[in-house]
Amino acid sequence: MKFMIVGKASAETEAGALPSQELVDNMHAYNESLTKAGVLLAGEGLYPSSQGAQIAYSGGKATVLDGPFTEAKELIAGFWLIQVKSREEAIEWALRVPVPPGHDGVGLQVYRVFDAADVPDDSLPPEERAREEALRQRLGADDPTT
Repeated sequence: MKFMIVGKASAETEAGALPSQELVDNMHAYNESLTKAGVLLAGEGLYPSSQGAQIAYSGGKATVLDGPFTEAKELIAGFWLIQVKSREEAIEWALRVPVPPGHDGVGLQVYRVFDAADVPDDSLPPEERAREEALRQRLGADDPTT
C-alpha cells in the first residue's frame, strides 16, 4: 500500500523561512530511517504558494490563480510518499516526523494513494491494464531507485 504523508504549511513556510539546522538534521535522519527501512518512494519540500498557482473551474472553464494564497492552513509544505503494509504502519511513520518546536494544530495528514494494483484484475479490460503497466514501467525507468 502506498501512502502520502503531507506536511501542512505554516506562516513561516509561506514566508519562505528556512528551518533551523537542528530541524534540517532531524529531517535528514528521518528520511534516512525511511530509506533504510525500504519504505520511502519520494519525499520533497515545497516552495511557498507565492511561487505556485491554483486552477479553478467554473462552467467548464479553467482559470489560473497565481499565488500567494491567503489560507496557509489549507496549504502543504512538503510530502513523503511511502510504501508500507498497512494504514497503521503509515501512521507509525508519520508519528516519527520531526515537528518544529511550538507547532500546534494539525501538522500532518496521511492519505492512502490509489494504485492501479488496487483494482481487481478482472475489472479492467486487458488493453487498459497493459497500457497502465507500460506507463508505470516507463516512469520507473527514469527513476534511479527502481
